[in-house]
Amino acid sequence: MVCIAHQYLFLHPDFSFPKLNTVSLSLLKFFTLVTAIGATKKLALSFRKMREAPGEKIVVVPPLLRKEVVGTTPRKGNYLHGYLLNSGFSEEVKDWHAAHPDVPMHFFWDKKGAAETTCIDDNLSFHQLNDVRFIHYMAGAKAYATTAGFESVCEAMYLDKPVLMVSTHIEQVCNAYDASLSGAGTVAERFDLDALLHLSENHSSNPTFRHWVQQADWLILREFREDLLMEEVPSSLWHRLSMHWVYRIAKTFSI
Repeated sequence: MVCIAHQYLFLHPDFSFPKLNTVSLSLLKFFTLVTAIGATKKLALSFRKMREAPGEKIVVVPPLLRKEVVGTTPRKGNYLHGYLLNSGFSEEVKDWHAAHPDVPMHFFWDKKGAAETTCIDDNLSFHQLNDVRFIHYMAGAKAYATTAGFESVCEAMYLDKPVLMVSTHIEQVCNAYDASLSGAGTVAERFDLDALLHLSENHSSNPTFRHWVQQADWLILREFREDLLMEEVPSSLWHRLSMHWVYRIAKTFSI
């Protein structure tokens, strides 16, 4: 069994954690270990290249991004883009918009019962989650605000968008801190869109990230091929030899 997820990076001896409660951090690591009981290998998705950790059976590999993201051409528009894991954060966005009505914004949320698109006015819209539309707005945004989920931060980095990360639980706190070390953007305790605007004007993207992501297919498949060579090829060879002798015996008795 091979396990693959970003969370296995938390078990890597070189992973840097933010300042966290010791008990909470221990529980996070324990839960991560439990999910990989019996694994031959753990593939840890990472924002950047790191050494292997054989003692922990960890191999660090690039993020797995959707082909729709990899095939998208980014462009720099004039609006802010965002994803609200909790629709309650929309009040923070509305408050900021009231003070900055001239800044266009497109945010995505999961508010039950809301229309496909809720237009507050000409410059603020909330959209229900939709993969195609989300990527479209990401590609043309000036900057991106999110609740620090690993995948969407990677998508923003790949499309060269600076990110404001607002964490809602301990795993996202670790994601956000790690992403900031890789040049994704900045970490905040609330949707401080002033900081995001400032970031969009002063951010320097990580030039190595896109190249790292583009190596994902062969770096990940390589790990599975090594296992196949060690475990399945001998049995396949034994199967061919067995069938050879079955054919020989059958031919002998048929004469």
